Amino acid sequence: MDSSAFDRFDTSRFEASRNRLASLAYRMLGSAADAEDAVQDAFLHWQAADRQLIKVPEAWLTKVTTNLCLDRLRSAQARRERTVGAWLPEPLLDGDPMLGPADTFEQRESVSLAVLTLMERLSPLERAVYLLREAFSYGHAEIAEILDLTESASQQHLHRARQHISAARRRRGDVDPASARSIVEEFLAAATSGRTEKLVALLTDDAIAISDSNAAGLARTLLRYDTPERIAAVARAGLKPTSAKRRLAGSALALHYALVNGAPAILFVLGEQVVGTMTFDVVDGKIATVRGIAAPTRLTRLTESWRQHEPETPLVTQW
Repeated sequence: MDSSAFDRFDTSRFEASRNRLASLAYRMLGSAADAEDAVQDAFLHWQAADRQLIKVPEAWLTKVTTNLCLDRLRSAQARRERTVGAWLPEPLLDGDPMLGPADTFEQRESVSLAVLTLMERLSPLERAVYLLREAFSYGHAEIAEILDLTESASQQHLHRARQHISAARRRRGDVDPASARSIVEEFLAAATSGRTEKLVALLTDDAIAISDSNAAGLARTLLRYDTPERIAAVARAGLKPTSAKRRLAGSALALHYALVNGAPAILFVLGEQVVGTMTFDVVDGKIATVRGIAAPTRLTRLTESWRQHEPETPLVTQW
């Protein structure tokens, strides 16, 4: 095989792993753009390596990608940008290949916005061990090799990570798609009609709402509301149509139902541009968490996916 044919063959081997590597990097970093950069860096490492000495390409690429993500998480810039309470993960439309495997509960959970947010409280190593074990089913011996740890250390990191992540499970339940959609439609109908009491009834007693308030800078403190009454008041103020909002948005704004990172969501679509998303964690038939994301830097990939999507009739067209 000549050198050009060998390079083409090796490039195709990398491309066969690209989606898996991207889904790992997205879970590690919570950002599609950062995940794409990490995978591209992994490709450059792959090209520079003596590939004839690499016995198991998948394992080698997983190790390189994981460690590139760890480097990013440990960087001074990441520590400034990802302050707990000032950062939300990038939402992705269901069906995006970057969401990766979703065959098991653990795989679906690991890509939920709830868990991606909670993972900011983990150390980079705890995050890596948790994802390699829970989302990608690596054994502790394999994880130890990838991260240059002992198996005992890998087990300890996993135990600590699971303790933190268990908090997300209490605030996020498995709900069938029809029920989830019904609850979101009720929430939107109550908010747009100004029925605050109905909104309160749809929320759990310990419901929370978090919003980036269209923050252009990722280091700003997020807005947080901690009572059903306050959440209902904010939702009513934000979603009830007014003449001022109509003038600002124009007639092209439409509110669509969608699934985002496995959770029911409302997308705010202006023309072909997603300008905001509101996602919901539903527990026992009520809404436990609302997340509002409108920062343009967090909606680029979601918008790209939306433009390739054939949406259903909007829930609201005249806002």
